[in-house]
Amino acid sequence: MADFLKIEQDGPVVTLTLNAPERRNAISGFEDCDEVEAACKRIARDDSVRCVIVTGADPAFCAGGDLKGMRDRKGIMAADSPAVMRENYRRGIQRIPLALWELDVPTIAAVNGAAIGAGLDLACMCDMRISSDKAIFAESFVRVGIVPGDGGAWLLPRAVGLAMAAEMSFTGDPLNAEQALAARLVSRVVPHAELMGAARELAARVAKNPPQVLRMTKRLLREGQHMSLHSLLELSAAFQAIAHETEDHKEAVNAMLEKRQGVFQGR
Repeated sequence: MADFLKIEQDGPVVTLTLNAPERRNAISGFEDCDEVEAACKRIARDDSVRCVIVTGADPAFCAGGDLKGMRDRKGIMAADSPAVMRENYRRGIQRIPLALWELDVPTIAAVNGAAIGAGLDLACMCDMRISSDKAIFAESFVRVGIVPGDGGAWLLPRAVGLAMAAEMSFTGDPLNAEQALAARLVSRVVPHAELMGAARELAARVAKNPPQVLRMTKRLLREGQHMSLHSLLELSAAFQAIAHETEDHKEAVNAMLEKRQGVFQGR
């Protein structure tokens, strides 16, 4: 496999770094998609992981698709007919939103630079987003004569609302970090040098909680976006019945009553 994705684990927190700075971390080939999908599957099987940070090797977060690959019809863009191109998207980049969306572990996008096109959509695939003051964001597919092919038309409105998503998608205009904060695309903006520290601090605050409950809570948030209230309440009751029988629940209650930090084992 190529080294597109750098994977680091520090206790319960995994950091996934898109590591192709020479192409501004653009998603170029099927191998790039393979690595992201494989990392998500590995994390899903590892009960020790409680939070994931997604970031890019400076200076960019992710420049989206590979424009030279589009021009030269290479990598994912290697197609001689619309039918082949459709399959390339399905077998290629569309696996990334599915892999990240199905990941039950909470995810944080630490947006360190340009998040353009598919790069912006990648940030929107994460549950939380923190921005460097150097970051820019653009849903810029229209600028290169294509539509969002990786789920952006579904992801972006859920992040910023339909009207703002429409403005970003129809113009392709970029937002700077402060504009992204005002649009609620990100939850905070920090100085560039402090970005990873802020992301790790947030990840630590997430990861200190019971891991099974974190995963079930994320699943409820995901399912709640398309379920009826009645159906979500039924699922919540089932998850709650499981949660009440865990050792971590008993530890959490005792820790609260004893005014101490709980120690959770994922059981």
